[in-house]
Amino acid sequence: MRIIISPAKKMNIDTDSLDWTDLPQFLPEAEAIKNCLQGKASKELQALWKCNDSIAAMNVERLQGMDLSKSLTPAILSYEGIQYQYMAPSVFEFGHLDYISEHLRILSGFYGLLRPFDGVVPYRLEMQAKLTVGSSKDLYAYWGNRLAKQLCAETDFILNLASKEYSRAVTAHLPKEVRFVTCVFGEWEDGKLIEKGTLCKMARGQMVRWLAEHNVSEPGNIQEFNELGYTYSEEHSAQNKLVFIKKSLK
Repeated sequence: MRIIISPAKKMNIDTDSLDWTDLPQFLPEAEAIKNCLQGKASKELQALWKCNDSIAAMNVERLQGMDLSKSLTPAILSYEGIQYQYMAPSVFEFGHLDYISEHLRILSGFYGLLRPFDGVVPYRLEMQAKLTVGSSKDLYAYWGNRLAKQLCAETDFILNLASKEYSRAVTAHLPKEVRFVTCVFGEWEDGKLIEKGTLCKMARGQMVRWLAEHNVSEPGNIQEFNELGYTYSEEHSAQNKLVFIKKSLK
């Protein structure tokens, strides 16, 4: 089993808490993206990143001195989004760290596919960014089938906890023999099952933590997840979709 998650926009440097163990598998491809970004003017980059002046200035400065082999942070500690806050990898026990090292993979517009302890540097680049790299019109075209091919070499079951923006980079290239299951976290509102962005990110992070704590490796055990008020709904689930519904506080 492999669990895929999205990255986060906000990143930090932490070279002290845990050691990185490997360089990213697609480092040459990331170097090509870096070179492409370094060839752009500041205004072009800000438009690509869709951010304010201060965030643009910080990332332009990062890009100017970027070295993908120095001052590296383990990928799992480099992202600061809501999903990662609820996963809380910094307080994992050793067994939990072993679990995510084996089972968890982070999708990235810049690095492609990351193992938790791959060494990375802070960057800003969403998968859906309209960046032309070489002859590729965007990052989906640039990464092509590379990410799916790597995942398929590791497993025949992928648990999707990534956003559509990122999972799309994988689903378009999966062979039929690989099972791809997406977790949906919703709640009832006016008679409809609604997915709310922030709550979904919280649940995805919490599920990664739960999977690690319970050492879950069999697909049939995933539906036992019942944290943050969510319970599995067999009625609303399907072969390739596991639906968890949050209890109403009303």
